[in-house]
Amino acid sequence: MRRFLAFCLVGFALSAGFPLEASSQSARGSAFRLEPQRPGETDAYILSFGLWGPQSVFESEAKGAARILEGQFGSKGRTIVRFNSKRVSDATPAAMLAAARAVGQVVDPQEDMVVFVLTSHGSPDGVGVVSRRARQLMTPQDVRFLLNEAKAQHRVVIVSACYSGVFAKELADDRTLVITAAASDKPSFGCRDGATWTYFGDAFFNKAVRGEPRLDRAFEAARGLVTKREEQEGFDPSNPQIAGGAQVLERLSSRCRVVQPQRTC
Repeated sequence: MRRFLAFCLVGFALSAGFPLEASSQSARGSAFRLEPQRPGETDAYILSFGLWGPQSVFESEAKGAARILEGQFGSKGRTIVRFNSKRVSDATPAAMLAAARAVGQVVDPQEDMVVFVLTSHGSPDGVGVVSRRARQLMTPQDVRFLLNEAKAQHRVVIVSACYSGVFAKELADDRTLVITAAASDKPSFGCRDGATWTYFGDAFFNKAVRGEPRLDRAFEAARGLVTKREEQEGFDPSNPQIAGGAQVLERLSSRCRVVQPQRTC
């Protein structure tokens, strides 16, 4: 059974090029309709992508993560979810670039923030993007390109995949909070076709984020849940990571104090 729980991309043949630049001409943000930002408020725009089409858990996790984050951040009308599945190929380079550009057309770069969620299988070099048409590798540099196209200066990147700590190493800074399911040298678990969540997705989105507006506190709770589950099932710890984002966390705390004054932010 364990071979279904941790499937990573080491030795798996993927196309090395992720053609974001080549997609630039066809990627138009107008393909998506988003609510405009509200002056004087920090609006969170959520982009959630399930990238590995052959297994439905990534579609389910992308949808579930977006739904929970949308509720927590008040982002109704400011959320885009795309996924690959056995039948559809909607999380393509062109679609992801168009989604990022759609955000870039409506945000106030200094006031708002963008939240990227990626869920897939991973390798020490990035995450897999597998649809009916192509098998490609998405690297931290590709994600940086998308973040820049979205234009928001404050960003959150959440990656649920094996070895996803590579994204924390490459992308985290004071204005970019990166949360990953595993360290850069560790697999993560629970990527089974038919499952609703991976282990990390269940702990972080489904349990911790639902009740905690601070993403750093939610992460600490989720890390404990994941580690306990892995130990109980005899797996080596995946060692989820959090890095950067000091300015992002302060902005989220300020927003929480305004929107939910009854809570401890």
